[in-house]
Amino acid sequence: MRGAAFPLAAVAVILSACEGGGSYATVVDKIKGSGTVVVGTKWDQPDLGLKTGANEPQGFDVDVARYIVRYLAGDKPVRITWRESPSSAREALLQNGTVDMIVASYTITESRKPKVTFAGPYVIVPQDTMVRADDTSITKVADLRDKRICLAEGSNSYRRVVEPPPDGKLGLPAELVPAANYSDCVSKLAADRLDAVSTENLILASFAEQEPGRYRLLNDPISDEKWGVGLKKGDTRTCEAVNRAIAAMWRDGTTVRLLNTWFGKTGLKLPSYLPRPAGCP
Repeated sequence: MRGAAFPLAAVAVILSACEGGGSYATVVDKIKGSGTVVVGTKWDQPDLGLKTGANEPQGFDVDVARYIVRYLAGDKPVRITWRESPSSAREALLQNGTVDMIVASYTITESRKPKVTFAGPYVIVPQDTMVRADDTSITKVADLRDKRICLAEGSNSYRRVVEPPPDGKLGLPAELVPAANYSDCVSKLAADRLDAVSTENLILASFAEQEPGRYRLLNDPISDEKWGVGLKKGDTRTCEAVNRAIAAMWRDGTTVRLLNTWFGKTGLKLPSYLPRPAGCP
């Protein structure tokens, strides 16, 4: 497992049930006032957010979160409590205060904006499709017609395949196979319980990297997905501060370095520029 890109001295990271006392109007206030923050990430996605045993989660999104927290704290020590944030629970975790922010391949969509304030995006990632390497019946996205497509709970990626615009993209008829998350999608793909998994290519390539030769990416992008930092609805002050952190992360070369650290060996063309902020309502 590759190590984190920042020394632990910069951001003290521990798992704790104690989130710090006091009541704060914004996440920025909490970080500065209590020196604590609760961050949600995925725990099942290699190279993005993967937790093994009692270890802290590791991956690109985890390191992005560390950078943002350090920036918001003005480089002062902050205790981060990590919480697993599966796609199906992200909005609820923000709304009920279980987490303060979510950095978890969280695509900014119009349907989510009424429930979440999004900072960013911090990267724009193409959506691609992964199939079994020996499945020669699928070589391009048009071949997904009438195939078994994974529906990861809480994710909107399947919509790009099976629904027409504006919510979808291709409008192809297909059989949707439910799964708990993308690691479950990949398990079902391996067991021939579905034919294809379609989501952002960084996610797919990292799963494929775990078992070389078993899976194949079509390299036929469907859409460009904007990954944002999820905040409780209405926290505009923190959103604006996170956008400044994201700009700094690109400006000082950290984002490019992290992308190369975690995804450099996938062979993908990696994001290379600061996306235009979506705005903080």
